[in-house]
Amino acid sequence: MPRTPTTLLSPADQERRRALRRMKAVALGALIFMALAFVTAFALQQRVEWLAYVRAAAEGGMVGALADWFAVTALFRHPLGIPIPHTAIIPTRKDEIGRTLGEFVETNFLEASVVRTKLSSTPIAQRAGEWLKQPAHAERVGSEGATIATAVLNALSDDDVQGLITDLAREHLVAPEWGTPAGVWLERIVQADAHHGAVDLAVDSVATWLDANAVAFSGLISRRLPSWVPKLAHRFVDDTAYNEAVRFIRAVQSDPGHPARLAIDGYLARLADNLQHDPATRAKLENAKATLFDSPRVGALAAEAWNTAKNGLLAALADPQSGLRRRMAQALQEVGERLTTDAALQHRVDTWVSDAAVFVVDRYRHDIASIITDTVERWDPAETTEKIELMVGRDLQYIRLNGTVVGALAGLAIFTIAHALIPGV
Repeated sequence: MPRTPTTLLSPADQERRRALRRMKAVALGALIFMALAFVTAFALQQRVEWLAYVRAAAEGGMVGALADWFAVTALFRHPLGIPIPHTAIIPTRKDEIGRTLGEFVETNFLEASVVRTKLSSTPIAQRAGEWLKQPAHAERVGSEGATIATAVLNALSDDDVQGLITDLAREHLVAPEWGTPAGVWLERIVQADAHHGAVDLAVDSVATWLDANAVAFSGLISRRLPSWVPKLAHRFVDDTAYNEAVRFIRAVQSDPGHPARLAIDGYLARLADNLQHDPATRAKLENAKATLFDSPRVGALAAEAWNTAKNGLLAALADPQSGLRRRMAQALQEVGERLTTDAALQHRVDTWVSDAAVFVVDRYRHDIASIITDTVERWDPAETTEKIELMVGRDLQYIRLNGTVVGALAGLAIFTIAHALIPGV
């Protein structure tokens, strides 16, 4: 079913239509009143002399009413359907009106000095802060932000994200050589004795494990002894191995200069030097790195990490009582508080907004104004005419009514002056 302009009218436009019809009726009633007065006065003026003044006023009123009716009607349509030149101005010159309106807006409103002057006189940051520091407003902004973030996350392709993560990992982790930087880093750690804490942790972990797992030494060595060795000897050998291991770990724990510690220091120093200067060592590290990142298990872990992070974010964003949403609202309130109290921050924000607005206006003002031109060009002429008539038609009907009154007064004044100057007229 084709849409007519009437079906497109909003409730407000429907009310404007009713008001326009009332004013048209009033203006038409004034014209009819003048016509009846003219006929009556014209017929009786020979018997009642003062009716000549009424006739002159009514005649002028009819002329004014008809002239203004023609002028008002010519804006929107051809009067009486007759295609008189320079009538139906709005429907026939709709596109030109749109271009003119766009140029007017571009020239007089979308101008850098106008925008900067207006924004410089407006405390944008302070007003935004006063609005944002209200808990309800902060929660509203947080809710809208959560909705946008949820839509973005749902729109993202998991395969694309995983591919991006893989590409970034290869570019920033796999492609660069690790050997020399790792060697320099390790050398500095060894020289600063920063690795001793890690060694202590490892030794303490081994000692804790030994204390809790003595049974693990049962049969560890004795099962490799010949079968003819007595069982008692088996127990003795296992206990001796366990006790020696415990004694060794205790010694390493208590002696900072223990040979095992010195051996670790020496190994790390040699490894740091080899990573910087030995091509074979660097090649082994690079091969191990490539093998690690090319492992399917690593790719699966990356995919699982992304899915876990995504699902967790979606759940937190969907729950108004989640920690993420609460912290978001709290952070927004804090921003609002700062915007209302920090003069330096207000100045920076106001300056940034003004500069951004001026940049957009300078760069894109023609494109912005073209929205008006393009929109008007797409409008249907009949619909455009009706929309504009509904917006200004009621005031134009006042022009008709005023024209009737002014015409009547003018007709009366002209007749009176002529009658005074030329007796007998």
